[in-house]
Amino acid sequence: MNIYLAALLVYAVFLMALGVFLGRRVNTSADFLVAGRGMGAGTLFATFLAANIGAGSTVGATGLGYRFGLSAWWWVGSASIGTLLLSQFLGPRIWEIAKRHRLATLGDYLEYRYNKAVKAVVAVLFWFGALAILAAQLIAISWILNAVIGLPKWEGCCIGGMVAIIYCTAGGLMGSAIVNRFELAITMSGLLLAVPFSIHALGGWNHIHLLISQQSGNPIAVQNQFSFFGAGGRQIFAWIAILLPSFMVSPGLIQKLYGARDARTVRLGIGLNSLGQAIFAFVPPLLGLCALAAFPHLQNPELALPATMKLLLPRWLGIWTLASIFSAELSATDAILFMLSSSLAVDLYKTFLNPKVTGQKLLAASRIFCVGSGVAGVLLAIVLPSIIAAISIFYGLIAVVLFVPVIAGLYFRRVLPAAALSSIAVALGTTLITGFLTHGHGWSFFSPQALGIFAAALVVMSFRFLPSRPEPAS
Repeated sequence: MNIYLAALLVYAVFLMALGVFLGRRVNTSADFLVAGRGMGAGTLFATFLAANIGAGSTVGATGLGYRFGLSAWWWVGSASIGTLLLSQFLGPRIWEIAKRHRLATLGDYLEYRYNKAVKAVVAVLFWFGALAILAAQLIAISWILNAVIGLPKWEGCCIGGMVAIIYCTAGGLMGSAIVNRFELAITMSGLLLAVPFSIHALGGWNHIHLLISQQSGNPIAVQNQFSFFGAGGRQIFAWIAILLPSFMVSPGLIQKLYGARDARTVRLGIGLNSLGQAIFAFVPPLLGLCALAAFPHLQNPELALPATMKLLLPRWLGIWTLASIFSAELSATDAILFMLSSSLAVDLYKTFLNPKVTGQKLLAASRIFCVGSGVAGVLLAIVLPSIIAAISIFYGLIAVVLFVPVIAGLYFRRVLPAAALSSIAVALGTTLITGFLTHGHGWSFFSPQALGIFAAALVVMSFRFLPSRPEPAS
């Protein structure tokens, strides 16, 4: 048996067994959905960082590094800025509200702040968008398995989906938070070690620069590859417009912070996560440049990381890195499964179909929806072509639909439900129309998503002359 496959199978079985074992401690829906609201700063840091370092931050971002060089830092770096703002401003404020009113999802907050209509619209839009990012994680796993053992894409998607569904469905957020600690240690150690070993295998940083210069023959292109702004202002601003707001209001991240012990834990745990993301953001561009120097003719840039892992690293580190990438994708996958299952169980099933459901039945429903969402994600992953394409669908939707209603709801009392619904409709319409008319490029420095967010803000501001909304009863 291929030694890489053997290591992966052992690791996958271990994760599933750990998830099932931890599932014995999950007795209520509160344990499953918000970890009993007892996570400390260390656990919150680990589960946030493990969720945020997924397909887009590893395989996808290394592919961007292969194309754009060091400026690919802004892909993960923009997310780190978003989580920093979440940790210090939005997070503590929304945690206080969630604790006081026993909220379990971001949809619960939208119902509390606005009404059930806003909650329903966001839940439906979000659920379909979140399937895309779940598919992205599974595509990443399939690329890795394809590069290492030649496994077809559909089989890799099925394997990754099966492992994530088993341990996520069993343990919920409580189990996932513990598994994420282990996954994070494997992920960070493997990928951080891969950088110096890859550079050394290619003869050092100066030799990498020389190899890329010889391959390109274009001094300006080479200079852009080694510049933090080489992708161009338009591309960088497009990444910021999608990722910064998304990581401030992502339903999955909001639900994780609900599990914090107190507001101070939110500031510290998520703040440390932001720092970790900013440091890790250097890893994919560096590995992408190493792959470009060693394999300049890859047909699919998203194979840059698997190729580096298999062909540039010593076998022992290649196996370790394989486990680290597998951990990264799985930890992000379980976070997305929570988003999908809790959105169906709490925001739709409990709110509209069975308001008096007991905690035990809600727990059972959450697990059933988790399995169903995982299967749907596997099917979509088989169809979608690339990781970045899938992720852009999700983050673009989150940014344009949620950013303005959540921010305005937290800081401005005069924003009414009609304003929130109108802003969602206008933002979505503006993004879709602009994307169609400009073939996804936007106008000037403004991507379709940036224009959608701007349009939503204008709609909310237009409602400022309406009578103020009474403060919700505390």
